Amino acid sequence: MPQLFPSDPSATMVIRSVAPQITTFSLPFARFGIMRFGARGTLVKLETGSLAVFSPVSLTPEVRETVQSQGGSVKYIIAPDLEHHLHITAWKNAFPEAHIIAPEGLWEKRQKVPEFKDTPFEHVFKKDGTPRTISQEFDAEFEIEYVHGHSSRELVFLHKPSHTMIEADLLFNLPANEQYSKTEEGSTANFLTRLFLPVLAVKAPATPHRRFAWYILAKDKKAFTESMRRIIRWDFTRIIPCHGDVIEIGAKGVFQDVFAWFLKDDHKHV
Repeated sequence: MPQLFPSDPSATMVIRSVAPQITTFSLPFARFGIMRFGARGTLVKLETGSLAVFSPVSLTPEVRETVQSQGGSVKYIIAPDLEHHLHITAWKNAFPEAHIIAPEGLWEKRQKVPEFKDTPFEHVFKKDGTPRTISQEFDAEFEIEYVHGHSSRELVFLHKPSHTMIEADLLFNLPANEQYSKTEEGSTANFLTRLFLPVLAVKAPATPHRRFAWYILAKDKKAFTESMRRIIRWDFTRIIPCHGDVIEIGAKGVFQDVFAWFLKDDHKHV
């Protein structure tokens, strides 16, 4: 199996506060062991003091220290799609009172892996609209869109107090500069990564990224379109993706550009 993450994540992880309530854990991740997409976990401290972790990364000593500095009360572990789940068992073992939030199909997928199969899921999002609530404290701060039309069944979150969208494989922002900033080779060191960069960049006009979303991500274009039109109504100024740099400026415009073919009624594209 190709090496996806660095063997020593502590050496290359960047831990950064992007907002008073939000800390990110950014580190190298190579898809298929080759394409340097980068990885990112996001920790959010709710007004109640509870912590929610999205796309959790390795529980390194530095990550544990960060969690403890935020009060240590991890109550929600979010696997936002069928791919971003490799570390949720480790987090659940470390914080057994936490509830796992995930899309349908992930629990079944994990039954094939002995170390994952006994990890319980408390909240599983389904196409029929369930669950409709997580908890009073979580619902007070987050909007959730289950993009079941996405090929990986994506859960997208809006943290309302900080106007921040948190997502996994809905929108990319390559190159993964921050995630490879502590490595000697950098984020664009191999040919396949450089070849793929324009496809998942967001610099306008993001036509290759639009094509990727239209032809690759959207397995059910009608459902995907409905989700994008709900998300665009959210009040967000920042996007935290799992792959690539955090989008701090013009985030809503970036979203509108990448998903323009889903947001326009005529659906004219090339």
